[in-house]
Amino acid sequence: MVSAVSSISSMIDRPSAVAAIPTFGGTPAAGAVAGASQASFGDMMAQVANSAIDTMKAGEAASIAGIQGKATVQQVVEAVMSAEQTLQTAIAIRDKVVAAYQEISRMTI
Repeated sequence: MVSAVSSISSMIDRPSAVAAIPTFGGTPAAGAVAGASQASFGDMMAQVANSAIDTMKAGEAASIAGIQGKATVQQVVEAVMSAEQTLQTAIAIRDKVVAAYQEISRMTI
């Protein structure tokens, strides 16, 4: 979760990424610059997903480098722990999406 949050906060810190902040109810979200073009929520989630994939790949690469003796134990543990946190975040998001879908499907129209 920390890596997902840090990727979002790093997007907000960059002026070019401010345009990626979605609007809610017609007003820009907190921290958004008025007049900036707005990206969709799906685009932002795609960026977070790509960041998660990169973190998972880095953890796998560090594991392989550790087995080959090219990385220290500390580097391997840090990369694997980061990948584990990212995976747990992705699973939590998936569970929330599934729960929301199930709740919507139970609504009467």
